[in-house]
Amino acid sequence: MSGAAAGIFALSVVLFLGGIHFFLSIKKPGVYPPKYVLKKRAAALAAGGVLLFLLGMIVGSFQ
Repeated sequence: MSGAAAGIFALSVVLFLGGIHFFLSIKKPGVYPPKYVLKKRAAALAAGGVLLFLLGMIVGSFQ
């Protein structure tokens, strides 16, 4: 696996973990920022993780 594909996969994992963190923060009572903001952040990070994962799969398949 090339360095570019490995970097893309690593960034994908970081985005997934960030999405999970914000999703779990929704369940905590009295959190700031509001829950709808946390939902947007979690969805954006998860979508970015999926896109980078797919990009990493494409880049990795050309090696």
